[in-house]
Amino acid sequence: MTKARLYGRAGCHLCEQMARTLRAFGVAFEELDVDSDERLRARYGERVPVLTDAAGNELCHGRLDPAVLERVR
Repeated sequence: MTKARLYGRAGCHLCEQMARTLRAFGVAFEELDVDSDERLRARYGERVPVLTDAAGNELCHGRLDPAVLERVR
């Protein structure tokens, strides 16, 4: 079951770093490329990565907040 969504874009080192950390902690998440959807691009723009819970509530952006890991594991 997916507990989180990671919004990012190709070539974003912060996005890649957050994805690696989430995988290392065994977090089930879906990766979404903001550049693949005009609505996502308009919503997030350059403000990536953004991690949300499954309901779409923003948990953190930019860098992963360690306290968030417990909420999405």
